[in-house]
Amino acid sequence: MRAALYVSLRASLTAVLVRGVLAAAQSSSLSLPSELYSSSIGSKILAIANKEPAPPTYPQYTDRSQGTWQYFNPNTTWTTGFFPATLYAMHTRQTLCPSENDNTDWVTLGRSWSTGIIPFETHNGLEHDVGFVSFPFQEELQINPQNSTAITAVENFANDLAARFSPIVGCTRSWDTSDPTNFEVIIDNMMNLEVLFQAASLNNNDTLRQIAISHADKTMTNHVRPDGSSFHVVEYNSTTGQVIARITSQGFADNSTWSRGQAWGIYGFATMYQNTNLSRYLDTSREMATYFLNNMPSDGIVPWDFNAPLNPPRPADTSAATIAATGLLLLSRLEQSLSPPNTTGSNLWTNFAAQLLTSTAQLAWKPDWQSLLSNGTVNNRANPPNNLTGIVYGDYYFVKAGNDLVQMGLAQCNSSNASTTTASSSTHTSTSHASKSTSSGCLRLPLLTIACLLALLTSLRL
Repeated sequence: MRAALYVSLRASLTAVLVRGVLAAAQSSSLSLPSELYSSSIGSKILAIANKEPAPPTYPQYTDRSQGTWQYFNPNTTWTTGFFPATLYAMHTRQTLCPSENDNTDWVTLGRSWSTGIIPFETHNGLEHDVGFVSFPFQEELQINPQNSTAITAVENFANDLAARFSPIVGCTRSWDTSDPTNFEVIIDNMMNLEVLFQAASLNNNDTLRQIAISHADKTMTNHVRPDGSSFHVVEYNSTTGQVIARITSQGFADNSTWSRGQAWGIYGFATMYQNTNLSRYLDTSREMATYFLNNMPSDGIVPWDFNAPLNPPRPADTSAATIAATGLLLLSRLEQSLSPPNTTGSNLWTNFAAQLLTSTAQLAWKPDWQSLLSNGTVNNRANPPNNLTGIVYGDYYFVKAGNDLVQMGLAQCNSSNASTTTASSSTHTSTSHASKSTSSGCLRLPLLTIACLLALLTSLRL
């Protein structure tokens, strides 16, 4: 009887939470963190850009104490493309915000930092991550569609990814394994599919497009659970195409939901809909976004895994938050593009994205670090755990989200026009955050007040 009452109350409170977010999204102006348009973003990124290493290495994450970038070999580092892509994002920011223009030539810097990637277009140890590494070349084509270097790079990286496709499995292989019959696919790979569409648009190769669709369909079927959560890794038998196992590599457990993987899924399936107009991808992105929303802790801080234990306190992952926020903004634009527009859904996702960005800035904005943000979790399962760091892709998506909000007409460039309710980084030390904290989360994020009741209900269990 008590269990039934618990389930009923929790379902009711969850429904109220979603309705509350919807109502607030429709009736109030968007509240954004001032840090999203801070002048220190440009100065920090420029300071790194002006010290390009020779031979080329690329920042991936910082140390935990001083926030100093750690650099890695581009041939084997999946994050290599994110800093050059950030330089292109700063060019976009400069274009969107002419009053903030300091005459920095971000495009030239982006091209220079991308040059070190070119030797690895056809021979590399990047496996499926060639899609991520191609990001700066995709950005270049937005500026100069005739740039032959960028065209060649996108086509080469796409061909590299396509060569990893198995028609038996229906997916591109993510990681190489010692046993060739073990065909591993990770949820992250949804984000690499964009390079296939970009190359197909350049050379009219529909095979690349069909590979992306096949991979997304298989991922939708085998990675995404009925409740919208996701497995990190699905292992297939390469000779039969059958699923062998569903496991994790970076999450808490095989049956848990690793937050960064969930964020990749939201973003990746939204991108698939953008490229194909196939409604099943829009539906899947919505389902994964709904899971993300409904499972947020009351303090508004994204944990590294939604199902990780609260004791000891689980670390945050600010990179999962900024990836999810940027994916939600894309999802919002897609809702608005429907005929008729789904304004209710669009407002829901935009408001949730704004909440994620606000709570992330409150927790992790680090003026004295080289990175923009702290409290990223690279790999909590590493020994020792690699967490509480700045992460290059967390910063990239923080900048991109700010750009997207301006392009959507929902924000202005000057930080004084954003929300002024922002805690200083000194009040949020580099510590783990767990969803036990209900009252502080309610105070910082009024729209998640019902989530506080949900957390209390969960802890009491009647």
